[in-house]
Amino acid sequence: MDLKDIQALIKFISSSGVDEVSIERKEFKLNIKKNAKAVEAIVGVQAPIYHQLPVQNAPRPETPTMPEKAEVVVATPVATNLVEVKSPMIGTFYRSAGPDKPLFVNVGDDINSGDTLCIIEAMKLFNEIESEIKGKIVKVLVDDASPVEYDQPLFLIDPS
Repeated sequence: MDLKDIQALIKFISSSGVDEVSIERKEFKLNIKKNAKAVEAIVGVQAPIYHQLPVQNAPRPETPTMPEKAEVVVATPVATNLVEVKSPMIGTFYRSAGPDKPLFVNVGDDINSGDTLCIIEAMKLFNEIESEIKGKIVKVLVDDASPVEYDQPLFLIDPS
């Protein structure tokens, strides 16, 4: 079972009425429990142990290399006419391309479809998150350099 299968399973469980799923195979054991606030995945691997060389913490690159753009985030309506932009993945949320670079968007900015809203770093890859609607940024819901979960709201946008 690879990461995509696990993410698909978590997404299915979060949208269904199931509260807990356990899968046990020869090489791994997977328990997914859903509570009122979050979906938690606990993976216990009984596969061979691989040793990894220590990784030195490198400073955040000023201009991150972005191999490809992340898929456009699904936007869902919130109270009144505001639209939530949600995280398409687990990672670290960044509001700019680097510490000394300007923010992609600020509260009150007018945006167009395709404009970059933020970057989410996942496994040393920097993924641009683009808007799929035209509108105005009403609120930024996540602090810069904070961890984010899959489907976590990031921005509120007024599409009018």
